Amino acid sequence: MPLNRRFFLSLLAALPFSGLAKAALAQRTPAAMEGPFYPTGAMRFADADNNLVRISGLVRDAGGEVIILKGRVLDRAGAPVADARVEIWQCDVNGVYLHTRSRSQGGYDDAFQGFGHVVTGADGVYAFRTIRPTVYPGRTPHIHVKVFAGGDELTTQFYLADHPLNDGDRLYRSMSATEREAVSMRFSPGADGPETVIDIKL
Repeated sequence: MPLNRRFFLSLLAALPFSGLAKAALAQRTPAAMEGPFYPTGAMRFADADNNLVRISGLVRDAGGEVIILKGRVLDRAGAPVADARVEIWQCDVNGVYLHTRSRSQGGYDDAFQGFGHVVTGADGVYAFRTIRPTVYPGRTPHIHVKVFAGGDELTTQFYLADHPLNDGDRLYRSMSATEREAVSMRFSPGADGPETVIDIKL
């Protein structure tokens, strides 16, 4: 069942804050390269909402472990940012991106949306239903994130906390320990499966 904004607003009425999350507010979310597989408008499915696991009109869901990725977009003072456009894109369960230059012997999972976006409300909340990122050749598992808010734009990447391939990833290694924590996904049980909370500070 596709998730809509009303569902997420009820789901995220109150987001928990750990000590690590509060500490992460002390600095801007670290920027990262966009990478070669940001899908242009022509490459995207007509259905480009915040549920990447189910494409409108298809019977089956995408392969992979379904997760909920959520958080808030905040300014440097820690206040929520309204009307921010948050985009994510990632490879499918086979390690293939929704991009004409991405290739794999496994082929693309046509039930995976590959790219999605959501616009924050007054509370700054964003949320996506997607899959746990998988290994892509030469990289540790990650999710690409781009935020547009007024005149601000931030591109970053989220990583699986403590994944064994992180230390061998050039982009991950380039960050400080504090920066790594700010973009690390740690999961807890949720009503709709594993969920992770990462606030994005512009």
